[in-house]
Amino acid sequence: MLTYDISKCCKTLKFSRNMVDNSEKIEAENHQDYLLKLLRLEIEHRENARRDRMIKNAGFYSLKSFDSFRFDEVTLPASISPEYLRECEFLGEKNNLVFYGNVGTGKTHLATAIGLEACRLGKSVRFFRTAGLVNRLSEAKKSKDLSSFMKQIMKTDMLIFDEWGYVPLDRDGAQLLFEIVSECYERKSLVITTNIEFSRWVNVLYDEQMTGALLDRLLHHCYLLIFDGDSNRMKTSLIRQG
Repeated sequence: MLTYDISKCCKTLKFSRNMVDNSEKIEAENHQDYLLKLLRLEIEHRENARRDRMIKNAGFYSLKSFDSFRFDEVTLPASISPEYLRECEFLGEKNNLVFYGNVGTGKTHLATAIGLEACRLGKSVRFFRTAGLVNRLSEAKKSKDLSSFMKQIMKTDMLIFDEWGYVPLDRDGAQLLFEIVSECYERKSLVITTNIEFSRWVNVLYDEQMTGALLDRLLHHCYLLIFDGDSNRMKTSLIRQG
């Protein structure tokens, strides 16, 4: 009966069921010590739940850890380090990251790992494959939900655009993507993975003037990381091992 009453009080105060469970496990020297331990466990539970929710909402296609990534074949700008990336210091500076290199060299892995670290730091992240994002933007425009979708995107601290340039865009799609980059300029951090050099982006966006304006905004506060190794997937391919 006592547990039931505690549960009702927790529900009224919007505490989790976790608090009821912890109330039976805590050992303390006095009432104040007991209450402090109980409240700290509730705070920890809420922080963990919030991080899990942020990771789920980010939309990662798979979860990749920072610890499992090797920087052996990545050329970093002289002014940054792996720790700078892990601590997501670029977010506070509103800087962008562009990962350029061949397919399978770990660009998506590192982008995802940084995104996970950002979530653990309490930052809001959204992960998109670029072609998929453009499709969603186009659908939102047709259904007149574009303004609402853009507001959702702009609430985030970091946007990851994976596989940028892998699929050519039509004019409307390119304009919608330009609008996001323009809105994020000096307000949000973008992380872009691509195997297309900047001089060829016009072949994806099909508008030289818009491409120039997009690159001007993107690269003004940006670090370029070069992934110059061989494809990791090919290295571990069962075909090559056969």
